[in-house]
Amino acid sequence: MNQTRTFLIFAWLMVATFLWMAWDKDHAAPPAPAASPTTATVPVPGGRDASVPTAPAAAAASAPAAAPVVGHAPASAPIVTVTTDVLRVRLDGGAMRSAELLHYPQTTEPGSAPVQLFADDPAHLYEAQSGWVSNVNPAPSHEGGFVPAEPGRAYILAPGAQRIEVPFVWNGPNGVTIRRTYTFTRGAYAIGVRDEVANQGSAPWQGAVYRQLLRVPPVLQTGFTHPESYSFSGAAWFTDGKYDKRKFAKYGEDAQLAQPSTGGWIAMLQHHFFAGWIPEKQEKSNFSTSWLPVADGNHQAVIREVSSAPLTVPPGGHAESSARLWVGPKLVAKIDAQQVPGLERAVDFSSYGWLAWIAGLLFSVLSFLHSIFGNWGWSIIGLVVLVKALMFPLSAAQYRSAAKMRRFQPRIEQLKERYGDDKQKFQMAMMELYKKEKINPVGGCLPIFLQMPVFLALYWMLSESVELRHAPWIGWIHNLTAPDPFFILPVINVAVTWATQKLTPTPGMDPTQKKMMQFMPVAMGVMFAFFPAGLVLYWVTNGSLGLLQQWWMTRKYGGGAPAKA
Repeated sequence: MNQTRTFLIFAWLMVATFLWMAWDKDHAAPPAPAASPTTATVPVPGGRDASVPTAPAAAAASAPAAAPVVGHAPASAPIVTVTTDVLRVRLDGGAMRSAELLHYPQTTEPGSAPVQLFADDPAHLYEAQSGWVSNVNPAPSHEGGFVPAEPGRAYILAPGAQRIEVPFVWNGPNGVTIRRTYTFTRGAYAIGVRDEVANQGSAPWQGAVYRQLLRVPPVLQTGFTHPESYSFSGAAWFTDGKYDKRKFAKYGEDAQLAQPSTGGWIAMLQHHFFAGWIPEKQEKSNFSTSWLPVADGNHQAVIREVSSAPLTVPPGGHAESSARLWVGPKLVAKIDAQQVPGLERAVDFSSYGWLAWIAGLLFSVLSFLHSIFGNWGWSIIGLVVLVKALMFPLSAAQYRSAAKMRRFQPRIEQLKERYGDDKQKFQMAMMELYKKEKINPVGGCLPIFLQMPVFLALYWMLSESVELRHAPWIGWIHNLTAPDPFFILPVINVAVTWATQKLTPTPGMDPTQKKMMQFMPVAMGVMFAFFPAGLVLYWVTNGSLGLLQQWWMTRKYGGGAPAKA
């Protein structure tokens, strides 16, 4: 009987199946069905396609209904460039047209260009947009209307300065103005966006603010060798204590989102980075998605937030609406500093909630170790040591049981020869031997079972953590979130697995099972060759410490073979 071995095979097959399912479900290219958009498509000056949402019905409560009036700027609306210590963006008042993350190069090559999160290239369009809609009054949309308050100025965060404000103005008819101010803070990826409405006219003005993210779904690199294949790519939202998401590949297939919300947030996620609108926590709004066809046969995915409580500004009155726009990496500490409920879920550690919780806990421990070692590779090794220390009582029992089984393996072989093909009698005799010698044949199952969720959670955490992106360890490992370029760690893992297999007893195992187990180290080595180097480092360290512990327990408890039965 060999329950431990059978469980080990089953466990690893289950791990491989989970990883394959999780990788496969997010990597497919998005479809292009003939879906009907939920909002009208409006051509934008400069060849871009986007949409202006419909004003909420409540906007018509205080005045007769009228056709929506949208303020349009000329096609050559001025664009302002803003440079901080971490961002370089281009704004036209209604939309953030491009955004470069200055601390994050695209590759590890010297002189590599920074990651560009937003882009106004029609083939790769990705923008954060905001404007106003009204059923009764003129209002500026994201398509135009806002103009720079200081035309021609380039905004650069000066040394020693902590923030910089970039104002835009819309001057409507009848004395209504909206002043929009973007506030950039040193070291921050959260940008304040404040709209101040002043009514110097003689009649009330009413309007609802909207904010949205629009993107042509990217074509992702697929395959085990591309880490972005493992990460979620699509829209996400959090409202009323619930987190949900929709990958781009399902945008045109699933029913479009239409949900009321108080506070919450909307975002578009990708590997290591995300953009998101965060309204004020008391703001009542409607969250929705749209799948918009454009002239070149492509589609644009939209997720938006529209205020469901329009502002009414009386003559001589003043009103404000504020939000934050996150543009940057999934840095856990900086996201937590926003103190926004649920925003930590933007760091999409796993598609499975319970694994996400474990991954978050592991990341907290890993970050603490990094504050000590200053190197993510050594921090991973430290994490292994801590996990092994916590599991030592269980693993010690496992290895003691294995050592005893190894000692009595000759006796079990004798029983197998004695009973021949009578498997039932052989199993009964072997169980009687285990009972007499106080050997637990399934003593190794619990440690293996406990390590499986840790392994899976660590897989997602190391793949998703931007903190480890391009982070070196030693020598040839220059990026812990990418596969080992020379397959050295996977080869070491094969050697460690093979040595562990030789130390582990196989009493009563039939020849077919033995052949399967002989291929296990090679199969594991091939699978690990495509995993992030940080994950393989974790498993090599874990396996090496386990091998050392098993060798010691075998020497201590294995002893010589008992006398023949």
